Amino acid sequence: MTDAPGKTLLSLGHGYSARALAARIAPDGWQVIGTTRSAEKLEADHAEMHLWPGTELAPLAARASHVLLNAGPTEEGDPFLSEIGSILAETRPDWIGYLSTTGVYGDHSGEWVDEETPLTPSTRRGEMRLQAESAWQSLAATHDLPLHIFRLAGIYGPGRGPFAKVRAGKARRIIKSGQVFSRIHVEDIAQVLAASMARPDPGAIYNLCDDDPAPPQDVIAHAAELLGLPVPEAIPFEEAELTPMARSFYAESKRVRNDRIKRDLGVELLFPTYREGLAALLRDA
Repeated sequence: MTDAPGKTLLSLGHGYSARALAARIAPDGWQVIGTTRSAEKLEADHAEMHLWPGTELAPLAARASHVLLNAGPTEEGDPFLSEIGSILAETRPDWIGYLSTTGVYGDHSGEWVDEETPLTPSTRRGEMRLQAESAWQSLAATHDLPLHIFRLAGIYGPGRGPFAKVRAGKARRIIKSGQVFSRIHVEDIAQVLAASMARPDPGAIYNLCDDDPAPPQDVIAHAAELLGLPVPEAIPFEEAELTPMARSFYAESKRVRNDRIKRDLGVELLFPTYREGLAALLRDA
């Protein structure tokens, strides 16, 4: 594979969002190099895949003009930072993107947050994300690297929507008073990342979410209505049997603003609310 000058993306932890980005930029001549921990994921459209751990990152980074960091942190920190940090200080890519989460803001009782809101995560996952953000920011400051942070709301898209559970009768409308979540369609994640790659602004932080933070039960009800199926019965949060992971999502309620991606990157959302997003998923299924 011959890399296009200035148009080679190294995607570390090449997952759901990164694959959507690869599909978006490949027609424009981009080469994408991806890593995965799973041998089952070594076949990917629009990407040259490598197993990591097991592959040296330095030769891959030497080919890359842009680097996307997709992997979630563990208790030990970001899985790539210790190995790739010093390498990036040498290769000096034109753009580095880190995919974080709006969980770093914590709980705001349904109130609005933006990129300037103080970071007060209320879950261990959110704390680890904030620590990872800070570690990458420290590296970028030390070596003058063009780091961009993208805080993603709840991701949905092809293969990740409520329809399968609604059809199977397994969807639940769990009601917790005042609870709202922000969401983002994976194709809108891809277009924001592509816009940032085309217009680097080192140090920038962006919230990636749509225009309509909504109660989760409303999304389930709308999905059922689109399918012409009965709306699942409401279950009070206090009575719902939830895993610790699922319950932790309900520990935070906030509305996330997305003005910056529109103002600074010129993004016009493909799916400004879950209604357009679900309609498209059903249409394209």
